[in-house]
Amino acid sequence: MDYYLIFASAGDVTPVDILIEEFVLCDDFTAAWIDSAAWRSETGAWAAAPGLSREIRSDPGMRGRARAVGRNAASEAYTLLGGGDLPEEPDLRGHFDDRVPLPAAAPLDLGTSSGTRRYRILFAGDLGDEGLMGAREALRLEPTDNPRVVGTATGSVGGHGFAWELRRIGAGIAWCVDVTVRLGTGPATALGALLHHHRQAIREQGLIPVTIERFA
Repeated sequence: MDYYLIFASAGDVTPVDILIEEFVLCDDFTAAWIDSAAWRSETGAWAAAPGLSREIRSDPGMRGRARAVGRNAASEAYTLLGGGDLPEEPDLRGHFDDRVPLPAAAPLDLGTSSGTRRYRILFAGDLGDEGLMGAREALRLEPTDNPRVVGTATGSVGGHGFAWELRRIGAGIAWCVDVTVRLGTGPATALGALLHHHRQAIREQGLIPVTIERFA
């Protein structure tokens, strides 16, 4: 589950709302929906928040008022704002009742060999110098000569081979992590775990995950 603190204005230190989200994944680990709910200090109540989920991805001004945090920071903010103890995640999911659908399409045939898949984890926002440094470290990236590709890396987990790169999409518009996997004989859960790790690693640098797509 992902947590965000929402502030009345960019630069404020005390949040006014708390947004919680969870990506709903298909069997191949692509994203189908985003479940969301928000606790608003004005009402002191939880409610489904599909509009807010869309807004932090589409509106730079709104995105500037949102900060990705972990559960501990969200719990501290919830208590500070008078909510008491933050409910456990199974209880929070009870407020998910209006999903944000994500575009879905069959993977393209890009001529990749059998057993090879290509994924893109898309993010909204921009990375500053500190965020770029954190992303390079978290994903163990090696520099490239391509000005739009921050770095690349490879690894193997669970019998599968992986290669990934962090790529800039436009100036200050979006970023993505492109992942190529050569499936081995091990369980596919290793693929899901790697995609989850990369999504969270970049989210922790301040970007908002938008979707997980599969191209091949």
